[in-house]
Amino acid sequence: MSDKQIDDVSGVETTGHEWDGIRELNNPMPRWWVITFYATILWAVGYMIAYPAWPLINSATTGVLGYSSRAEVANEMAAAEAAQAQYVDRIAQTPLAEIAADQELLQFAIAGGSAAFKVNCVQCHGSGAQGSPGYPNLNDDDWIWGGDIEAIHQTIAHGVRFDADDDTRFSDMPAFGDLLEPSEIREVSAYVYSLTGTPADAAMVEPGAEIYADNCAVCHGDDARGDVEFGAPNLADAIWFYGDTEEAIARQVANPKHGVMPGWVGRLSDPVIKQLAVFVHSLGGGQ
Repeated sequence: MSDKQIDDVSGVETTGHEWDGIRELNNPMPRWWVITFYATILWAVGYMIAYPAWPLINSATTGVLGYSSRAEVANEMAAAEAAQAQYVDRIAQTPLAEIAADQELLQFAIAGGSAAFKVNCVQCHGSGAQGSPGYPNLNDDDWIWGGDIEAIHQTIAHGVRFDADDDTRFSDMPAFGDLLEPSEIREVSAYVYSLTGTPADAAMVEPGAEIYADNCAVCHGDDARGDVEFGAPNLADAIWFYGDTEEAIARQVANPKHGVMPGWVGRLSDPVIKQLAVFVHSLGGGQ
């Protein structure tokens, strides 16, 4: 038996649905709504015929208009490259040191370098180029291999300890755990830490200085300020690569870590590498 009833007020049949004493009237849909609904169905059928729609095993139906979103993107990319070509060509032909003299070219190089950095470099150096333990901060003025624009370009182009490139930067700190006694490692670590902080045992500083002079000064310098020719870090500036405690210093002395940065020659074009160098140099720490 049907629950449908005639509403006493409107005289319209109900659907049989009732909520809290409120009955739903069985009114027909508005004509404009029904027409719109069927129009959307016809539009969908037409769209399916005109544009790619049905997935196949290796592709999809192409549609009678032959539209391709990939082709559209490719055309837009080609148009963007054509618009940028004049600047890219000028960067390719302009020495790095002279790019800064052309304000328009400099702005383009910084913008292009920033984009290339976000794609290729943030994974290690961070989105703000702030680095992390084992990955250099590119915003400060501490440079292991030199911070002028030519040195930065050399490092980006050929990398650090990158075996595939004969021009890569290379330095190799020996593992002093095989050369010094544990007590001597603690002493030299105390001396290095004393250059920027207060060591736990001040009595270790003086003998540590002698050990430093005999074993470390040849690369890091008598004043411990490093040497870009050897890729030897500055130990007197409170900027630490693998940790800023005596224990971290001792670990690095005993069994040093040697990071690797890939060279980008062959992966990126020369103009893009130049733009990266200009961008990194512009971050504020470039020499």
